[in-house]
Amino acid sequence: MHALLIGGTGFIGSHVARRLMNTGNDVTIFHRGQVPAPPGSRQLIGDRRALIDHAAQLRAIGPDVVIDFVLSSGRQARQAIDVFQGCAKRVIALSSCDVYRACGILHGTESGELQPLPLTESSEIRTNLQTYGPDALRRVRQVFPWIDDEYDKIPVESEILGSRELPGTVLRLPMVYGPGDPLHRFKSVLTRMEADSKVLLMEEKLAAWRSPRGYVENVAQAIALAATLDEAAAKVYNVAEPESFSELEWAVHIAAAIGWSGRIETVPFDSAPEDARLPGNFDQHWVVDSSRIREELAYQEPVVRREAILRTVYWERERSGT
Repeated sequence: MHALLIGGTGFIGSHVARRLMNTGNDVTIFHRGQVPAPPGSRQLIGDRRALIDHAAQLRAIGPDVVIDFVLSSGRQARQAIDVFQGCAKRVIALSSCDVYRACGILHGTESGELQPLPLTESSEIRTNLQTYGPDALRRVRQVFPWIDDEYDKIPVESEILGSRELPGTVLRLPMVYGPGDPLHRFKSVLTRMEADSKVLLMEEKLAAWRSPRGYVENVAQAIALAATLDEAAAKVYNVAEPESFSELEWAVHIAAAIGWSGRIETVPFDSAPEDARLPGNFDQHWVVDSSRIREELAYQEPVVRREAILRTVYWERERSGT
């Protein structure tokens, strides 16, 4: 199989490229050239935001499957279909669990009762698009510059799954952690544990909040499976670890990984440290069911959780020099 990866040199994409090549597939990466492509892959330099300008070169590659890591909007998804229809056999779109209405309830953009859990692929989707406001988008764009002003994964999914010309697969990703995590999801808890050997304060609502996570190499395995297995065509899959742990449970896992012997206390919002306070309705949990991809594609995590946490902790420590 020949896979074309759009934006495939980043946090997740580089692992997908290596996993595909390690299983005997040819890989071409279309990227801006700011980060070296993994050894063994071919590359084409260009900007995803100008995909149409590179259509002839991309079609000449003759990919069997296209994996787009940087799809931001419905408009971009339509462009991808226009470029690759009649050329590729399938396109893989990376979406997010933030498409669920539960995300809008958490962020206050959706009204009504709390959403039932766990969230499955058929759970209710947000009714309000662009759940992240302009200020939030500007902050996110500092980390993910490929995000455009129309960012929302719901129109992306609609275009990819609605195309008659080019079959699509949608993968709804969790919060992805691991070495290279641009959002440093472990950093706050790890830094506070190492700064204070006695006690870690957590805001009680946030401490109890449950959300989906996935280690980067494990998420890459799910993407590679969906790309290589034809039965994934026209399907939507949640990708997440089997358990949606609470923030408190994650802190306990991190403490065990670094041998921290202090205690964790949950406190009301007004008593919590400033960096431990987040806005939102944390009564709305994001417990995600990922059984479909496990049953239909025989997905299993190749890296066990303890090892995944240790690798992430070591990387954060190396960056901070501790």
